[in-house]
Amino acid sequence: MENIQLGSRSLQYLVNCWDEQQLTPGLPIIRVGDILKVNLIVQEANKSRFQAIEATVIAKTSSGSNKIVNLRKVVQGIGVERLIPIHSSMVATLQVIRHSKVRKAKLYYLRSSFGKRSRLQQLFIKDSV
Repeated sequence: MENIQLGSRSLQYLVNCWDEQQLTPGLPIIRVGDILKVNLIVQEANKSRFQAIEATVIAKTSSGSNKIVNLRKVVQGIGVERLIPIHSSMVATLQVIRHSKVRKAKLYYLRSSFGKRSRLQQLFIKDSV
């Protein structure tokens, strides 16, 4: 068994290594303004089921295994927001439906807009082969 230094540098290295192991492999690149389709595993009593959410990313926070996306969708005239940790074991699948052209990092102005004002311009990205 090796002796591990407990200096700040070696502790930070161990934390970074542990953090990388917690990341979910194969996730797409998520940007603010994207429309995501997320399947969450929901536990109800003794059964579990999938719950699909298709919503717009209005904010991203943190980094590494703590990355959280703020999703917003209008359901029956009421705005609903969910904070989803994307590297959580609750997230079954995560898919980017489309990209939108935005110029801000936080789209909180969508909370007060409705109808056509809340639409985002679609962005077409060429995939490099």
